[in-house]
Amino acid sequence: MSQARKLSLRRQLLIWLLLPQLVLWLAAALLAHAMAVRYASQVIDQTLAQSTRALARQVKPFGNGFYVDFPQAAREILEEDPADRVYYRVSSPPEAFLLGEPAMPAVPPGLPARAGDSYFYNAAIKGVDVRVAALYLQAGTHDAPQLMLVQVAKSRAQSAELTRKIMLDMGLPLMGLMLLTSLLVWGGITRGLSPLRRLRRMVENRSPRDMAPIEASDAPSEVRALAASINTLLAEVNGQVTQQRRFIADAAHQLRTPLAGLKSQNELVRSELQAEQPDMARALRQLGQVDASVARTIHLVNQLLALARAEPEAGLSLEPLDLARLAREVTAEAVPRALARKQDLGFEGPDGAAPILGHAGLLRELLANLVDNAIQYSPAGSEITVTLALDGDEAELAVRDAGPGIPPAERDKVFQRFYRVDPQQNSKGCGLGLAIVQEIARRHHSSVKLADNSPQGLCASLRLPVRRG
Repeated sequence: MSQARKLSLRRQLLIWLLLPQLVLWLAAALLAHAMAVRYASQVIDQTLAQSTRALARQVKPFGNGFYVDFPQAAREILEEDPADRVYYRVSSPPEAFLLGEPAMPAVPPGLPARAGDSYFYNAAIKGVDVRVAALYLQAGTHDAPQLMLVQVAKSRAQSAELTRKIMLDMGLPLMGLMLLTSLLVWGGITRGLSPLRRLRRMVENRSPRDMAPIEASDAPSEVRALAASINTLLAEVNGQVTQQRRFIADAAHQLRTPLAGLKSQNELVRSELQAEQPDMARALRQLGQVDASVARTIHLVNQLLALARAEPEAGLSLEPLDLARLAREVTAEAVPRALARKQDLGFEGPDGAAPILGHAGLLRELLANLVDNAIQYSPAGSEITVTLALDGDEAELAVRDAGPGIPPAERDKVFQRFYRVDPQQNSKGCGLGLAIVQEIARRHHSSVKLADNSPQGLCASLRLPVRRG
């Protein structure tokens, strides 16, 4: 079983909702950190640029040299805070030091030396990471122009501290918002799954015998659809259980009578054989009745087994078969029984195949029951015909006899289990043949129709879809 199937629905929803949210929050945190670093760098760079221009105003060209108006008090102000010291340097190329910090890092190679332009770069002074701003100014005379370089550097610790403060000011509200969103997601999932929990409790607290519908009218549409499907299943199970109970009760009743009769007849034969002067002729007649009872019981058991195989819960699958071939074989197998009763049994159908989807064993049982009924109820010398006709996309299979037929008012009832139109006339029947036939027809998405046969008798037919290609 996969890991996803082991997780509950609640955990799967939490994972699929909170995990993407966590990824988005992490991406937002990285983006916010990058923005904080950029904003802090911009603030520091602006401060350094202002400092370089202010320092440049204190250095004035004087002939071929420079006059520095940088009082000691101003220097002390710049160097007052050791933790956030400001470094400065004024020089005139080629690297002519005028004042400030001699260890000031040089401008990285490759940067153009243009007057009026400010450049910013990272460097280190005496092991301290600093941010440096460099400003070139035009100096010298018209005949001897030169450039003056003003550099101001400041520790990057202030930039890091400013970045940290920005992240705290942004991160704390974002973290609170993330926690609040997670709680709302948790609460929403809990509330959304509550109808499923109620439905589970309703099912868990039910008795195995309780097949009443589940009430879920106030639940969401998805839960109502699930409850409706469960109710449909419960109704089908209840119908099958009721049908099985009725079948078992009827079968027990039907088997009890022949078995009790068989026991009585066996006792009569035994008492007759144990008499001082047994009447062998009478004992043989009683043995004949025992044989007849055994035959009826065997027939009843076979019919019950056939009915059990025809039930939907038997789980039989439909496969391609030739209905014409099957009908010919079943008719040929029944010819000896018809000849014994001096009846004319024949088959009329197409010369070619009649391909359908069906279960060969069940369809053979269906046709055999119809043919047996026709042989049993038709008089001697009559004709019985099994017909198969192709009509478009359907094949019609019918058995026509010349018996007494079934009154129209009784035709729906004869498909009920253990129902017989005239029990006195048909003492050998058990009332299951047509019930089996109808159940098999339903398994093939069809039904058996009973109609009058001209000029006399009964026609039992069903239509099955033809399989093309």
